[in-house]
Amino acid sequence: MDWVLEGTVQVVTSPWIVREYREVLRRPKFRRYRFPPHWLHFLIEESLQLPEPPAWPYSGPDPKDTPLLALARAAGAWLVSGNLKHFPEPGRGGVTVLAPAEYLAHLEGEIQK
Repeated sequence: MDWVLEGTVQVVTSPWIVREYREVLRRPKFRRYRFPPHWLHFLIEESLQLPEPPAWPYSGPDPKDTPLLALARAAGAWLVSGNLKHFPEPGRGGVTVLAPAEYLAHLEGEIQK
């Protein structure tokens, strides 16, 4: 969260992704884990909201995940996901997809330079 507030990390969303996140975060299965934390709503609100990108031309295991790849490409951003299996290499279209731990390791390495 500090990296977002300091401008080290820029979260990028689109209207569709914000709607999807809000829907998912309301699911009862997350409440028992006290999820989402209050800061997550702030993070979504403070994200850079871009217009909907063009439709993703590649298929993937879950069609609802392809807008994430389309937005990452449109923003020139990396996609950070805890579900790497939803983003197999053939359907990434050149978008870098990292697990959260990989992304954190990259950030920590950059900050230490």
